[in-house]
Amino acid sequence: MKMLVVVQFFIISLLLTSSFFVLSSADSSCGGKCDVRCSKADRQHEECLKDCNICCQKCNCVPSGTYGNKDECPCYRDLKNSKGESKCP
Repeated sequence: MKMLVVVQFFIISLLLTSSFFVLSSADSSCGGKCDVRCSKADRQHEECLKDCNICCQKCNCVPSGTYGNKDECPCYRDLKNSKGESKCP
């Protein structure tokens, strides 16, 4: 019985650790891509990074370059803000 509990604990710990690694990898990937995307932003750099990271987390992609190329990521391209304008930089 104790062995079963130990095995279950080990499996749960392993799953939680791997989930944390995947989430942290996704965040760092978005951050790096958004740093490039917002490097020449016309608007506030912090606002650009915030919006880009939100879009990246929802869509799992960021278009290449600092401007345009939104057809590379239709989800990113199609997200709108409350005013109906493109949310993603």
